Amino acid sequence: MNLEFTPEEQAFRDEVRSFIADNYPAHLADFGMREDMSPEDMLAWHKILGAKGWSVPAWPVEYGGTGWTPTQRYIWSEENARASTFMPLPFGVSMVGPVIYTFGNEAQKARHLPGIRSGDVWWCQGYSEPGAGSDLASLKTTAVRDGDHYVINGQKTWTTLAQHADWGFFLCRTDPAAAKPQEGISFILVDMKTPGIEVKPIKLVDGSYEVNETW
Repeated sequence: MNLEFTPEEQAFRDEVRSFIADNYPAHLADFGMREDMSPEDMLAWHKILGAKGWSVPAWPVEYGGTGWTPTQRYIWSEENARASTFMPLPFGVSMVGPVIYTFGNEAQKARHLPGIRSGDVWWCQGYSEPGAGSDLASLKTTAVRDGDHYVINGQKTWTTLAQHADWGFFLCRTDPAAAKPQEGISFILVDMKTPGIEVKPIKLVDGSYEVNETW
């Protein structure tokens, strides 16, 4: 088995390394922790990658992916680690984006995928609750259908960076009469600017603020 990189792969590494050196915002190197960064700082590299077409390399090409080979994606990750870049937040790129392009309808794809790729739309995750962390089958938040919308009631916790989010994806119980607690749970996209949503900070021991309670 030949574990050496091919000349083409070495050339790709050189391209990636040069792009990072020429385009990664220099001031981001001054931050040691994500908690110290402004929302604009956290999105800066994502937006540069979005403009280049490199923000979602693992996505299918038809939805904006790069078409890179697994080895090229490895090189990409390795070079970003080498340069200590702050990579795009996972909530949109790695979590909700693949769900939307796999299971969403065409209207949902057209509405949400471009903003995830570009970094213009910030997403948060709403899974954990005060009584349902790793055991999500115990979640209590409900979503009741009302016409073409759902009315959601409940509390989520540890909602990372929800204070900045434009949209969130939430697990809610839509069928409380389901035979098993693991059934009757739906994945719902929520506009975080919807009236009635309240986000409260959870201050950590060191005084930092990254996670929230969300009603």
